[in-house]
Amino acid sequence: MSVRFKECIGATHMPKIPSRYSYFAYGVIQAGLTCSIAAAIASIPFADEGLFLQHWLRSWSVSWLTMLPVVVSATPLIRRLVDRMTNHP
Repeated sequence: MSVRFKECIGATHMPKIPSRYSYFAYGVIQAGLTCSIAAAIASIPFADEGLFLQHWLRSWSVSWLTMLPVVVSATPLIRRLVDRMTNHP
């Protein structure tokens, strides 16, 4: 990674999360991204009325708050399942 890119994203000054919480960080990011995409798709019909952003934000927040505990709880189990299904060197 170039120094210039690190400066742009602030990687040199960003505090790190301890690795024991990686499953939680993964869950927050994964649930947020997935819910934002699903909420955007569900909000498309409201674009003509100018209500896309309002509907998307409401849909995203409800779905993210619902899915975050599910994803965080399921992540360790899914990782173990994937480890059993794949070859490791």
